[in-house]
Amino acid sequence: MRYKIQHITEYEYADRVSHCYNLAHMIPRDTLRQKCLRSDIRVEPSVSYTSKREDYFGNQAYHFEIQRPHRKLRISATSEVETGPQHTSLNLDLGITCAEAKEQLRASKSHDVLLAREFLLASTLLKPSKDIVSFCQNIFHDDRPLLSAVMELTQKIYQEFEYSPQSTTVATPLDDVLKQRKGVCQDFAHLQIACLRTLGFPAKYVSGYIETLPPPGQEKLVGTDASHAWVSVYSPTEGWFEFDPTNECLASEQHIITAWGRDYFDITPLKGVIYGGGESPVLNVSVDVSRL
Repeated sequence: MRYKIQHITEYEYADRVSHCYNLAHMIPRDTLRQKCLRSDIRVEPSVSYTSKREDYFGNQAYHFEIQRPHRKLRISATSEVETGPQHTSLNLDLGITCAEAKEQLRASKSHDVLLAREFLLASTLLKPSKDIVSFCQNIFHDDRPLLSAVMELTQKIYQEFEYSPQSTTVATPLDDVLKQRKGVCQDFAHLQIACLRTLGFPAKYVSGYIETLPPPGQEKLVGTDASHAWVSVYSPTEGWFEFDPTNECLASEQHIITAWGRDYFDITPLKGVIYGGGESPVLNVSVDVSRL
């Protein structure tokens, strides 16, 4: 499928910002199932410096600096992307078992396995805990196919947690999410990744967009789509597989990847440093994903 994505972020400040330095992850990356055909980022007010580079994880990182006073910042990212299905239609009840995966991750010296091991480590937002082990350990039996177990974990999160946008923030600890059984896609992705890493399976945090379709007979409203997050888990000899716990499914052509990293902090859509601005800026975000 081919999509056009428009992602607009606006900040309105209570006081004047004298200058700012920012990093954006808003350019879709090329993957085995996706190609970014074009991308354009426009910033208001005009920038004094900008650069684009590939970051540590291979994502497209866009840096910009504004050195003129302003009370409003607007970043508009427009991209065209061509997506396809995941690289295999593997039956999840086949494939290597959990025990075989762990052994290969331990013993193999292959380049892919060595790179995947990095995603076993704890990160800023994801630390192992007893509650996380208790939540998932009964799913991953040694003789069970790994991907089948990952799908059951995906279903368990979907069934036991309520999607509630007002219940968490980006700073809500994962243990709190586990206790209240509420959250958003970021929380559910973090929970699934924490479970997988705790049990010894490499997992990435994937950020991007998902196409949403209106109810039958209704028109789609412009700007009502949103950023999305899901996970990618590594199975030795088989590769990386994307699962979406928010929607209880494998990621499909409708999942458009912007970036991946260890957790949300690695690939925040926009972050930076401002001088001035007062307290509590007003943030407005609009995302539109449309088929071409």
